[in-house]
Amino acid sequence: MLYGITNPHGGDIYGGGVTLDFSANTNPFGTPEGVIQAVQEALPEMYRYPDPYCRSLVDAIADFEGVDKKFILCGSGAAELIYAYCAAARPKTALELAPTFSEYALGLARVGCTVKHYYLTPDNGFRLDEHFLYHLEDTTPEAVFLCNPNNPTGALIEPQLLKKILDFCKESHIKLFIDECFLDLSDNGQSMKQYLRNYPNLFLLKAFTKSYGMAGIRLGYCLCSDGELLKAMAREVQPWNVSSLAQAAGIAALKETAFLQKTKDLIGVERPWLKGQLEAFGFYVCPSSVNYLLFQGPTDLYTKLKEKGIAIRNCDNYPGLTHGWYRIAVRRHEENEILMTAIETIVKGA
Repeated sequence: MLYGITNPHGGDIYGGGVTLDFSANTNPFGTPEGVIQAVQEALPEMYRYPDPYCRSLVDAIADFEGVDKKFILCGSGAAELIYAYCAAARPKTALELAPTFSEYALGLARVGCTVKHYYLTPDNGFRLDEHFLYHLEDTTPEAVFLCNPNNPTGALIEPQLLKKILDFCKESHIKLFIDECFLDLSDNGQSMKQYLRNYPNLFLLKAFTKSYGMAGIRLGYCLCSDGELLKAMAREVQPWNVSSLAQAAGIAALKETAFLQKTKDLIGVERPWLKGQLEAFGFYVCPSSVNYLLFQGPTDLYTKLKEKGIAIRNCDNYPGLTHGWYRIAVRRHEENEILMTAIETIVKGA
């Protein structure tokens, strides 16, 4: 648990007062009934230790992803795998985007890695372009961390550009870490898993957290053809790190294809509606391909919404962003309407 430090993420609704949470980008429909039922059915087996090899779960992931079982390592949430990767790979220098998810830099800091930032700008919607390749050639770090789609911007990286980055990294002996945790909720985002076998420097991070509304049960996995790296990562965590309940939930979640499509259909309608509403208030809204929006608004918006019991993600702790930048999850329409009404009241009262 956290102790004596500030929580850098959204989703902390336990301090009281929050009745509507837009700060965490989880599934707007919550957890599928099939997953809840699987957890309930697994409850009588809680007295047993969980399978330390996650055999059935690994089999299910291999079928779902179409990859070799040897390429899979499961963890207690994506965050655990980030820290295990950093501890196992131990790069001395790394390059990440700014803004992007904070746990990469935090995990790298634990192993004394020097982290440099490649700054994205709102001029092109915070999108990564080919100038990144020139920057890579100039800096040649030992590891590159990318998030696709990026968090908090929601921007996808073009597949052709990703392949060029992958090729350069392989030729230059650079490890390439790509976080694909939001990819299944994106607009036609393409995984890089087809390149795993021939690119042992490629590491893909996945999670059940967002797509299947399973943040509370903590389950993630990674894909990589470097078996020695996966062994080293496994040594960094305890052998029963994935609970039996999480394993049962993961197996059930991978069968929820209709639930996932229903979620994407909702996002496809609600995200543009939210974007239009925010832009009508005069806010800059970053183009997004996934279930959240980054926007720039009044510097006191976070505080005033919290007074109304609504939590949004204050993004001023992201490198590259300042006061007045926020991220909101795409939720169901009735919830989205409540948020927009609250923002309208704040804007008109300013």
